[in-house]
Amino acid sequence: MTKSPTTLGIILFVATMAVFFVVYAFFSGVNYFDISLKANAFILPVLYAGAAFWSVKSYYDTHRTVTFKDAFKRAFVPMFIGGFLSVVSIYAYLNFIDPDARKLLNYQYVTRQKEELDKEYTSARKILKHQKDIDELDQKYRERLPSFSPEAVKGKDMLTVSHFSGYFAAILIFYVVLSLFFGAFFRTRSVHTETEHQE
Repeated sequence: MTKSPTTLGIILFVATMAVFFVVYAFFSGVNYFDISLKANAFILPVLYAGAAFWSVKSYYDTHRTVTFKDAFKRAFVPMFIGGFLSVVSIYAYLNFIDPDARKLLNYQYVTRQKEELDKEYTSARKILKHQKDIDELDQKYRERLPSFSPEAVKGKDMLTVSHFSGYFAAILIFYVVLSLFFGAFFRTRSVHTETEHQE
């Protein structure tokens, strides 16, 4: 059965929110930011790619002749609807329903940035041999440290409207690239199929 792109988009939205709330309910501790990052990097792309593929494939199986535009639309629309509704809902939840979770994510984001800086500094210092290079590295490290002071990080917020807009813009690029791929793949397959039937 071929579901409409809108229906698939709503299913994707529900699945995304399920992932969000599972991470929120079970992992909102010291590793909340890291686990959220991993879910966004590994679970959601696979989920969205799978839904887009299933959307186009089920349409192809039913119609057999699929244009690039049809395949692109069948892939893009569900991902756009699911992603847009999810981003808006997560923003609203973190900013209005549970601001403490937002504060925790912001704190862990800054902490992670500081840990990355320390790691890079330590590994770079081990391989440097000339004192001049070491002094220069130390100077750059000291210049960066004030940006992690309590006063400096107090106003940092990675969960503002502008940041969420940036995240969604980056996600849109993923949707477009994936939809272009499915559009080209299924259009090519339909052309080959028609050629084989004519022979």
